[in-house]
Amino acid sequence: MPDMVNNQPAPDNAGSIEKGMSGDYAFSIRAVLSEAWQKTNGAKWPVHLGFLYYFLIVLALIIVTMVASMALMTAPVDPLAEPTAPIIMQLILQLGINLIALPMMMGVVMMGIKRSVDAPISANLVFTYFQKMFSLLLAMIMIYIMVIIGLLLLVLPGIYLMVAYYMALPLIVEKGLSPWQAMEVSRKTISHRWFRMLGFFIVASILITISMIPLGIGLIWTLPMFIIAYGILYRNMFGVEATTLAS
Repeated sequence: MPDMVNNQPAPDNAGSIEKGMSGDYAFSIRAVLSEAWQKTNGAKWPVHLGFLYYFLIVLALIIVTMVASMALMTAPVDPLAEPTAPIIMQLILQLGINLIALPMMMGVVMMGIKRSVDAPISANLVFTYFQKMFSLLLAMIMIYIMVIIGLLLLVLPGIYLMVAYYMALPLIVEKGLSPWQAMEVSRKTISHRWFRMLGFFIVASILITISMIPLGIGLIWTLPMFIIAYGILYRNMFGVEATTLAS
């Protein structure tokens, strides 16, 4: 079975960074989900295959990390001499996993973005963005720090940033922005429709949870649908580059 889907040219309702940051975009949760559902037909196979690639490689990395951790724990090291060594090694191993996992997950996200404009998608996109691994890792660390600071201060700033930074990572991959640029573009853009984005997250979480109840069978449809819905939101806010359509 082929893992490539081909469709028609991109729609006209695409945004841009300038439009997004000025709030010149709109979406309704119902319309986004309806369009995503229509575009799910024919896209389930590459999306699920991409997720399978991602899952198997991340699982292998976790197993390697566990073996390495056990080896470190049994190594004859004086804990009094280097009390922080185990913690540092665990942190390094975790960062190593994210260094590989983040660009692969962005490959899955890019399937949704490309599908949103009816461009061809392939499961092999999960292997396409390793050149962005360090930028993605740095952005993830920066987002984590900013959100934690917000949660520690008054809780609400942290919740605000969790939603506001939702588009930062794909902006690094698709627009070529730096980590901080992507974070700021995402924050300023989503702030114009923050509560609607929060509503989308809540609806998505509820539907994903419901679809998991009957042995996860519903995920066959809902997982690709929400990947594509994410892509539609991105398209409406920022548009999609010609290089993305051609890749």
